[in-house]
Amino acid sequence: MTKKLGAIVLSLILLLALLFNPGYAIADTNAIYQQRVKHSTDGIGKLYMNREIAKVMGHQVAGWLERPTRGFEERPRLVIEALNLQPTDIVADIGAGTGYFSFRIASLVPQGKVLAVDIQPEMLDILDSLKQEKNITNVESILGSVTSPNLPPDTIDLAFMVDAYHEFEYPFEMMSEIVKALKPGGRVILVEYRGENPFIPIKALHKMTQRQVKKEMSAVGLVWKETQEFLPQQHFMVFQKKLMANG
Repeated sequence: MTKKLGAIVLSLILLLALLFNPGYAIADTNAIYQQRVKHSTDGIGKLYMNREIAKVMGHQVAGWLERPTRGFEERPRLVIEALNLQPTDIVADIGAGTGYFSFRIASLVPQGKVLAVDIQPEMLDILDSLKQEKNITNVESILGSVTSPNLPPDTIDLAFMVDAYHEFEYPFEMMSEIVKALKPGGRVILVEYRGENPFIPIKALHKMTQRQVKKEMSAVGLVWKETQEFLPQQHFMVFQKKLMANG
């Protein structure tokens, strides 16, 4: 009888919280995430470290990734130069979409390869079609899940994400799996629109501050190395997996 009464009281408390505070956040069972009842139309109502996760850009608007103005807006040539790739590197392009960056990286790793990871099969269909058209042989498409890139452990030199991380539905789980896939000393590079600047014409949930990114990467054991600010509107942030201790 006592347990039943306790359950009723808890239900009443939650109901009152929702009635008097529509934005009330309910903790997820694993305590990593919270669910917000009232939330942005650009988000999924799920919070991670007080950041609402943005909706995924669907394959229906894949053409936006190949827009002619992207070269001017995002300076992809400068981004790729700043990756400091070696010819033998194995690069995971996480959230590869149509392969916009994957194909540009491929020629710089002739003895390595690019693993183009996306959670939308439709995006990978587009990527594979373009790969065949461009006759590129060292890009491999990989279907990931919302919690894993489906990459073997200790196999990649670089995990590269351009305007993708803020859409991860399970950022802690996904980044933990990415860290496992990195070789010791491997790098993670995130390119994200600057959340500190309200004048950058990108929806708020599709931008991230340096402080927030550092906090979330630290949670999975990555070490911040540097932030380069050579892009007009985006941060270029470099993190590294810790080297294994001797012995």
